[in-house]
Amino acid sequence: MLQPKKLKFRKVQPKRGLRKRIAFKGESLVYGDAGLKSLETKLIKDKQIEACLAELKRGLGKKGRYWLRIFPHLPKTKKPPETRMGGGKGDVEGYVALVKPGTIIFEVAGLDKESLRNVLKAISYKLPIKTKIVEK
Repeated sequence: MLQPKKLKFRKVQPKRGLRKRIAFKGESLVYGDAGLKSLETKLIKDKQIEACLAELKRGLGKKGRYWLRIFPHLPKTKKPPETRMGGGKGDVEGYVALVKPGTIIFEVAGLDKESLRNVLKAISYKLPIKTKIVEK
C-alpha cells in the first residue's frame, strides 16, 4: 500500500476550509503527453490509487510510461463499529490524498493518442471523482 515512510504526527485534524479552493499547483502537464485532471474535490484512498496503478500497468504494457502526481499522505481514522461515544480519536484506517479541482492525477506517455485515451478512460472508472482527459 502507498503510505508515507515517516510522519510528524500519527493522527491529524481535518482541514475543511482548504478543500473549497481550486488547485494552483500541479494543474498542468509536465512529464507526459496526456493526463487525467480532476474536476471535483475529494479524498482519494490509497487502495483506489493502487487499483488505478494496476490498471495503468495492464493498459500501458512495457512500451508506455506513467507518472503519479498525487500521494496519500494524510492519515484517515475510524472508530470501530458499535463503539460508544468518547474514548478519544479512532485508529488510523489508511491514508488518503486530498485532490482539488484542476489537479493532474496521472500522466502517461509512450503510446499513440487513441491508446492513451483508452487507458485513461479505464482509470477514470476506478476513481470516485469526475475527471477529464487532457492532452498537450
